[in-house]
Amino acid sequence: MDTKSHKIAGVGVLVALAMVLSYLESLIPISLGIPGIKLGLSNVVTLFALYQFGGGIAFGVAVCRIVLCGVTFGSLSTMLYSFAGGLLSFAVMFVLKKTEKFSIYGISIAGGVMHNVGQLLVAAYVMQTAKIIYYMPVLLIAGTLAGAAIGILGAMIYRRIDT
Repeated sequence: MDTKSHKIAGVGVLVALAMVLSYLESLIPISLGIPGIKLGLSNVVTLFALYQFGGGIAFGVAVCRIVLCGVTFGSLSTMLYSFAGGLLSFAVMFVLKKTEKFSIYGISIAGGVMHNVGQLLVAAYVMQTAKIIYYMPVLLIAGTLAGAAIGILGAMIYRRIDT
């Protein structure tokens, strides 16, 4: 098998893994009493792909996961929120990684925070109110904690698999 075939197979495995993690997380009945807050376990795959394969493949994995999970497990509405959060998160993580001034942990935290910011901006637009922005401090804390957890997990995986 040539290198291109290996890369395509690897991307397929990453997309499938992200979908499985997303689905498994949806089955976990954790309710913190705050709507919309979750760990975002599938984001560890995007973070890993960004470090292992670069921005293009990581972007493709993120978009494929959002579309496939939205079509399979969600709705057009959930896909809209996922795209807003996922694409803003990815863009910030990509730019921060390019600067080479941030660790994988800092990049993941920024991604977690920006994911929530993107979703909150869409919610403000959909609901036609800026009052939802009052929810921002809670989401910033949640994004920071989730991003830190994903960063720790992503760093552990990357160190063990990096070739």
